[in-house]
Amino acid sequence: MKLSIIIPIYNEDKTLEKIIKKISDVKLKIKKEIILIDDGSHDKSREILKKYSKKKGFKVILKKQNEGKGAAVITGLKASKGDILLIQDADLEYEPKDYPKLLIPLLENKAKVVYGSRFKSNKGHLKDDKLTYSLHTIGNRFLTGFTNFLYNSNLTDMETCYKVFTREVYNKLNLKSKRFEFEPEITSKILKNNFKIIEVPINYYSRGFKEGKKITIIDGLKAVYYLLKFKLFD
Repeated sequence: MKLSIIIPIYNEDKTLEKIIKKISDVKLKIKKEIILIDDGSHDKSREILKKYSKKKGFKVILKKQNEGKGAAVITGLKASKGDILLIQDADLEYEPKDYPKLLIPLLENKAKVVYGSRFKSNKGHLKDDKLTYSLHTIGNRFLTGFTNFLYNSNLTDMETCYKVFTREVYNKLNLKSKRFEFEPEITSKILKNNFKIIEVPINYYSRGFKEGKKITIIDGLKAVYYLLKFKLFD
């Protein structure tokens, strides 16, 4: 059995090598492949990725132009060979040491989809931009509540980066979104296909816009639209 770790990258040269090392250092009971997808970065990310292009256990994909996080993730998913798929951001907000507990329900055949919830944990850490963090928290809780209303689910963190699922699940989703609407799309389609999502608490270290955070209130409003769209249509 193999785990494919899908990492979309856009201008993350300050954290890229650190997150790759963290992922590489995680000890798992199954094999892992690390798929690095650069989405048209114009910093030093692509130069850094060249170091990993021929390393065993890595697959590097350099896209010609920026299309968005969703497009990068889908590119990585299509290139993956693993039985289990995990999405990982290239910043340092999420902690790869949480992989083992994210995988337990899948390896024990108790679930086919696991989300890492920042709100089930007491170990999240704020950085300097507390207002940004608060606004994102309020927005995320609203979107999660709206998701629960539409799909009769009981999630606590729909927008989490840590989404882990089997290849069987992925093969039924027909994912299309190119940008941040990927998050409502994948959750909507998982729930529409009647896959139960199990949540486990994770560590979280927030960053603000000064540190490279990209999601804005506009993305939140778009997420509401896409949750409704994917509820009614494919």
